Amino acid sequence: MADLRNEQITERSPVTVLGGVGKARAAYYAKLGIFTLGDLIAHYPRAYENRGDVRLLADARTDGKCAVILTVATEPKSVRLRSHKSFLKFRAFDDSGSCEITYFNQDYLKSRFPVGSVYRFFGKVERVGKRYAMTAPVAEAWTEHTPLPPFCAVYRMTEGLSGAQIAKDIAAARMLLEPISEDPLPIELREKRGLCTRAFAERNIHSPVDYHSLCTARKRLVYDEFFHFALGAAMTYKRAKAHGAPTCENGDITPLLRLLPYRLTRAQERAIADIRRDMACDVPMSRIVVGDVGCGKTVCAAAAMLIAVQNGRQAALMAPTEILARQHYEELSAQFSAMGYSCELLIGATTAAQKRRIKAALAEQDPQKRLQVVIGTHALLSDGVEFAAPGLVVTDEQHRFGARQRARLSEKNAHAHLLVMSATPIPRSLALVLYGDLELSKIDEMPPGRQRVDTFAVDESYRERLNRFIEKQVSEGGQVYIVCPAVEEEEAAPDEVTLSQIFEDGVKQEVRAPLKAAVQYAKDLESVFPNLGIGFLHGRMKSAEKDRVMQAFAQNEIQILVSTTVIEVGVNVPNASLMIVENAERFGLSQLHQLRGRVGRGSRKSYCVLVTADTGALGEKSLARLRTMRTVYDGYTIAEEDLTQRGPGDFLSTSADGAVRQSGGLSFRLADAGADVSLLTAATEDARAMLAEDAALNAYPLLKNRLDAVFSVEDGLIS
Repeated sequence: MADLRNEQITERSPVTVLGGVGKARAAYYAKLGIFTLGDLIAHYPRAYENRGDVRLLADARTDGKCAVILTVATEPKSVRLRSHKSFLKFRAFDDSGSCEITYFNQDYLKSRFPVGSVYRFFGKVERVGKRYAMTAPVAEAWTEHTPLPPFCAVYRMTEGLSGAQIAKDIAAARMLLEPISEDPLPIELREKRGLCTRAFAERNIHSPVDYHSLCTARKRLVYDEFFHFALGAAMTYKRAKAHGAPTCENGDITPLLRLLPYRLTRAQERAIADIRRDMACDVPMSRIVVGDVGCGKTVCAAAAMLIAVQNGRQAALMAPTEILARQHYEELSAQFSAMGYSCELLIGATTAAQKRRIKAALAEQDPQKRLQVVIGTHALLSDGVEFAAPGLVVTDEQHRFGARQRARLSEKNAHAHLLVMSATPIPRSLALVLYGDLELSKIDEMPPGRQRVDTFAVDESYRERLNRFIEKQVSEGGQVYIVCPAVEEEEAAPDEVTLSQIFEDGVKQEVRAPLKAAVQYAKDLESVFPNLGIGFLHGRMKSAEKDRVMQAFAQNEIQILVSTTVIEVGVNVPNASLMIVENAERFGLSQLHQLRGRVGRGSRKSYCVLVTADTGALGEKSLARLRTMRTVYDGYTIAEEDLTQRGPGDFLSTSADGAVRQSGGLSFRLADAGADVSLLTAATEDARAMLAEDAALNAYPLLKNRLDAVFSVEDGLIS
């Protein structure tokens, strides 16, 4: 659509405004979540090829790719094979040796390499006797006075889209938008924090001219992500301070305590006291309960729900998956029934007739016939779900829901109290950043009887012993989780420099083992354990299929479950006694601690085994994480250590399954690289100061428009 005028093109224009992007290519981009020009430019590189690592042939790497500057010595010759294929060969040299260059089925390159021309070749250098060879290297014309960029972007791709095509389209999108785009960040903030312009940042994150420019670009973009998140979080959780919330003065939870087979911990008692105090006021409660997996957050939620219903109000609990919603329902419905209160489950699998009945009971005006407690998934957000007497909204695994989802549930429960739960222990300072205006209740002790999960770190040399240990656990009635960092394919080739490597260690590369992929690994284990039930689970599966697999594991139909980190949030399986984490060096401390929390939930002695590459190939930071996991079991201590070692990335990311998503659909595409805490703190301070002066951002229309691209902003509130 070349006839579109510049003023009609914005970040929200569809990718089809680009030349050559038709319906077919747009459909490929849609698979990557790219629909607009803004989406395309925000498709930041996942890694960079370090073509600036130039070496002599004699010093070339043997464990991956590198760059060499060679002079073409012979005229390229093309040889055609009987299979109708062909190859092109020529020799090139530097001061240390001669190299044979080969390209397959690319005869058109014959005129590109005249004798005497000089190129920077990037690829794998192989030794062939006293000579060297390269197959299909990337070739860039080199001149002494015109340096080539050291880093070449590597993008997440999909079938039908090559990295070169994505780079070309991104460059075209930048050319369209850069001349007509204004920087939404006020100049006084840019000067205060030493930030470059948005245009410079977007240009150099995709095509950095040097290492310093890449660092400068990343700093601005990470600041923007934190700044936008802080604005969005504060505006999302901005609750009406006017009176109007239901006052729940009857805070007696004795009926619930009588049903529990254990005493509450002091941490649980403190959290419930916080909740009781908040709900007795007519200002809506906004509280988050944070603590390790298995620390007893659900009991605190049950206490809050009891306070609501015994004061004549309704309570709703929303979980991110059907399997987790069912788990809550099985536990809580029995308790509320025993206390004389009605409780129903509303999920996608609920039959149409049951849904109609539940919706009618929720909207019932007669208190005697009204449904008092409902537990569900996103189905609670569906049309027709209305609450006659809203009192309390509880969301479990808060970070799994977008701001729009939480806001929509709150709209259905106008002025209701809000309680959210998170199983990610995080430092208090970071919690205040991430959770906006939510008050924090911290559960920092475990219920009595929970056994410590013994943790070990081993390398591949222990594989046979580990397999025997798996057999032993299953023969004794236990079950096994095996967590892999990838789904199907290697996600970061060892010859690429990932963002975390660049910004933690400059461009120094740690030798990294290939990623274990869940799907193939599960198939491989079928031959190792032919008599055991083996299943696999990953985030790209449909919800119904994930629930089916988890249910089969919970019922011991599957003895070994191979999964990605999607099981961080999953069904409680007390029978699971062994957690194995493959490529453990690829995970952060908090994530490893979350995974370890999946076992040791029953009476069976449990273990966690962290499997790594040869420990001699690991960097000091990876070794430090493993040492911490072997010796530290307190979630908050681990969280503080993780913040020190890796920055806030682990707390802002979700899983290794795909894009990192946060509140309101805002993507943290770069923050997971380990940005330092001072940058996060600075962005949060700036956001709060701006909102204190202008709650609706009326003086910052460009910034408000950018926020509106990922949130819905109206009257100073985000929904």
